[in-house]
Amino acid sequence: MNLENKQIVVTGVSRGIGLALCKLLTSKGAVVYGWGRNQPTDFEHKSFHFISCDIQKEDSVNAAAATTLQQSKGRIDGLVNNAGLGYFGYLESQPMHEITTMISTNLLGVIYATRSLLPQMKAQKSGHIINISSIAGIEGYQQVSVYCATKFAITGYSDALYKELRDFGIKVTCVHPGSTQTNFFDNVQSIDAHNNMLQPEEVAANLCFVLEQSGNFLTNSLVFRPLNPRPKKKD
Repeated sequence: MNLENKQIVVTGVSRGIGLALCKLLTSKGAVVYGWGRNQPTDFEHKSFHFISCDIQKEDSVNAAAATTLQQSKGRIDGLVNNAGLGYFGYLESQPMHEITTMISTNLLGVIYATRSLLPQMKAQKSGHIINISSIAGIEGYQQVSVYCATKFAITGYSDALYKELRDFGIKVTCVHPGSTQTNFFDNVQSIDAHNNMLQPEEVAANLCFVLEQSGNFLTNSLVFRPLNPRPKKKD
């Protein structure tokens, strides 16, 4: 689909993949509604509309959806559920507030956002939902058990939802990026982001490619990995 004047919602837009995607979508002519708690500090565009939203709270998500639908004149062509976070640690010592925050953001937030916009997509018999899972949504890793649980849940949720919505003309794509050089690792003391990780702009370019595919062409699952995830050795 040509992205010119398409109305697309992206969650988690302050930095990283979400911000890179907003920049690319607007450069292609899309009108983007960025949902998040923090507005990007270095990005302004006439076709980018920041809408304050706490993805962990259903009332906040529903309010953001109502504002978005008012501004978009009742049309939604795409939803990219990008907002997410992770904490690492042994399960028995991981604080419960970290556990509940991951579940509320990575799983419930995706469900809230989808539910808030799905009736409009069904009414127009079109739309594309992209859920950002993770490599940790298809492989388990030690000391990341709860994060893996939330991302595995998104993988299963996406697969079921695509089968539920295909007859309504709505696409669902689940994306599994490997380690990406973003602020995700701010919460992880044992790992520092580095240049050999995937770059947010590369991930965003592939998300746009999926959104631009023709109406009857569905990519329902994608996996991205860095070829060599280790930091480059210093000379």
